[in-house]
Amino acid sequence: MEHYVTIFDSLFLPQGLALHMSMERHVKNYNLWVICVDDDAHKVLANLQLPNVRLLQISKLETQELLNIKPGRTKAEYCWTLTPFAPKFVFEADLSVERVTYLDADLWFRQHPKPIFDEFNASGKQVLITEHGYAPEYDQSAASGRYCVQFITFTRQGGECVRKWWEERCVEWCYARVENGRFGDQKYLDNWPIIFSEYTHVLQQHAFSLAPWNASRFPYSASIFYHFHSYRYGKYNKYCDHYRLPNVVIDNLYKPYDCDINSAIERIKLTGYTPKYQHNLKFFKQLTKSIKSSLFKRQFHLINFITSINK
Repeated sequence: MEHYVTIFDSLFLPQGLALHMSMERHVKNYNLWVICVDDDAHKVLANLQLPNVRLLQISKLETQELLNIKPGRTKAEYCWTLTPFAPKFVFEADLSVERVTYLDADLWFRQHPKPIFDEFNASGKQVLITEHGYAPEYDQSAASGRYCVQFITFTRQGGECVRKWWEERCVEWCYARVENGRFGDQKYLDNWPIIFSEYTHVLQQHAFSLAPWNASRFPYSASIFYHFHSYRYGKYNKYCDHYRLPNVVIDNLYKPYDCDINSAIERIKLTGYTPKYQHNLKFFKQLTKSIKSSLFKRQFHLINFITSINK
């Protein structure tokens, strides 16, 4: 059985439930550990009693070190700071777990991830990371990094030195800005294939991990999961105005995801909790207008990170 861990608060409950729905359809034999960033998220999920889900409350996991840095970081920045801690929290909660895969809450499986793990197992390494695999017109490697914090696997033993190094770096610095070759928790991954080459495997099948920035580069049918980065439900356009998405991707990925999100919202409402809109309508209208500036286009990806809780 594979163990997965994700992090989100009550604002991202619909995405978290959509992720779970996709795993129920395609992954089957698994445990999804959810680190609840606020009490509302924990209360709703505990009420829903989702199969194959195990809950952890961040308020019961936070160390004094984390509490000390929390006031100086935004909610998004603090969630990014928590990412390298997530596998450790699972390893500590269940001593039988030998490896954990971190998932962004806005991932959505469309096939079983077995081919990913088959490649990882064949590599003989202890850590798995994925590239952004940018389409040329959206290449933002210099700012956001070559590798994406979206699907990262750590083994309990061999992967610990990499995870611990990442944890220490994120405690030192994890902010939503580009500074001295760093950006959030993500740019640190660029170092792993260099300084941890004996431990780190980079997924070679780039088409397995699809996202708005490479949806025009790879066929959607080859993807194992789709990363719905910047998808937000609410009164405003939920799709990616700053990426040109092929119609086949909208029809075969975004529309089914819409259905899961809508279903998730209805299930959440049954618990007595009303999900909040994820858009500031006035802000995003102004933002979309600004995108028309070619200079702003390259910065939109970063601004979107700043306004998101998850990547």
